[in-house]
Amino acid sequence: VVEATYGAGGKPPPKHYHPGQDEHFEVLEGSIRVRVDGDERELGGGETIDIPRNVVHQMWNPGDVPARVSWETRPAGRTAEWFRALDRAVRERPPGKDVPPLPVLAALLSEYRDVIRPAGPDVVLRPALGLLGKISRTRSDG
Repeated sequence: VVEATYGAGGKPPPKHYHPGQDEHFEVLEGSIRVRVDGDERELGGGETIDIPRNVVHQMWNPGDVPARVSWETRPAGRTAEWFRALDRAVRERPPGKDVPPLPVLAALLSEYRDVIRPAGPDVVLRPALGLLGKISRTRSDG
C-alpha cells in the first residue's frame, strides 16, 4: 500500500496492465481521471476503484490541483522494485528530457514483465521491447 500524489495538469500514461496483480485505489483529496477497458470517468475524494489483473487501464490528473490517492497492489510482488528502478531511470534521464530514453524503458519493461506490461499484441511488443532493451544494455556496458 502506498500513498501517491498525482500532480496537476497530467496526461494519460501509456495503456498498460498487470498480469498477476489486482489494484485498489481510493482518492483521498482532489480528483483523477481513470480509463479502464476503454471506459473513462472521474473519481473524486472518497471514491474507490478496483482494477483486476489483466485489465488495460490508465490513471492521471488533468485537473488544476494535485490529487492524493491511496493505492494498493495485491499481491505486492515486485511492484516496489519496479518503481525504484523506474525512479532511478527518471532521475538518470538526459538533461531536458521528460522521460528516460525508449531503450531504457524497454529494458525495464522486459525485466519487470511479471509486474507491468504495455497494452498491445504481445507477439509484437515482446520482441520489440527485448531488442530495445538489448540496445540499452549494450550502451551501458560500452
